[in-house]
Amino acid sequence: MASNMQSVDSLVANEFAVEIDGTVASGIFGVSGLTLFQLDSDGKRVTPSFEITKMVERDASNAFNSWHRETIENRDSDTRPTRNLAIVAIDDGIETRRWTAKGAYIAGIRYTDYDTASFEMIAETYTIMYSEIEENWTYADSQS
Repeated sequence: MASNMQSVDSLVANEFAVEIDGTVASGIFGVSGLTLFQLDSDGKRVTPSFEITKMVERDASNAFNSWHRETIENRDSDTRPTRNLAIVAIDDGIETRRWTAKGAYIAGIRYTDYDTASFEMIAETYTIMYSEIEENWTYADSQS
């Protein structure tokens, strides 16, 4: 008798990485609002922003801090410092899917509240805009 059982392979939200131009970013707490595909009311494709929340880090030369500083230095310019920013889903240590925001730029930076009664780390949240987003099914593509 054949079994009709089907295995389900799901992703867990805490298994992910963020890369900036191929370099893994450290101190990432979360990614929210990542939208692969969306149309406006006229049926035109839009690229809504998403947010990356991370710890405040001292190293001025790490990938996020370098991009942050470059963005602030150019805040009054029409030129935005851009990067290719990848959100990578990982399952049991294996990359399963990758969303790459091409031409990504920092559209805003905000911080959690400073509070003398709190022992929470201060986090910075980056609002990210981009020109296009590409999805790759890396694990499935490697199995073909």
